[in-house]
Amino acid sequence: METEISTIGEFGLIDRVTSGLTAGNPSTVKSVGDDAAVLSYPDTDVLVSSDMLLEGVHFDLTYVPLKHLGYKAAVVNFSDIYAMNGTPRQITVSLGISKRFTVEHIDELYSGIRLACEIYGVDLVGGDTTSSRSGLVISITCIGDVAKGEAVGRDGAHDTDLICVSGDLGAAYMGLQLLEREKAASAGMKDFVPRFEGKEY
Repeated sequence: METEISTIGEFGLIDRVTSGLTAGNPSTVKSVGDDAAVLSYPDTDVLVSSDMLLEGVHFDLTYVPLKHLGYKAAVVNFSDIYAMNGTPRQITVSLGISKRFTVEHIDELYSGIRLACEIYGVDLVGGDTTSSRSGLVISITCIGDVAKGEAVGRDGAHDTDLICVSGDLGAAYMGLQLLEREKAASAGMKDFVPRFEGKEY
């Protein structure tokens, strides 16, 4: 049986999704549970990055599991810190939640966020929740650090620099195209089974 969020309220939901959190970074002085987190970066430069993901714009829950979405929402922020030669240390997570989501849905979303934090050694130190009339909204701010003067910006790129990439370029976009094609093909059909095989791929 699923639980409506209104039965436990905003603070009950926050307590639920943040229970058992422990701080692993020395720069985290005070974490969840107060009006603000307390962070200390005495000997390094601080990096801050924010990303917002909107349902229907950045993701489609028809084919994106909530756990996967939570993981992705966290790591896209981590990647911005890594891109500048830094190390992500803390995140805050703010959600806009429509009435169609239950407590169990938010548990699943946070299981992905917490998994990402565990893998990359990042502390979840706060955030906010509010109601939404337009689906699910996820906003994450990531704080990281880098040695003094060692941050790498985009303006540091020069002609003849070597660019290195990993993974399969375009594979994620192709996967999205396949998912969107199958969603369109299944419109109005009951018990539709998607087909991802074929010579065209």
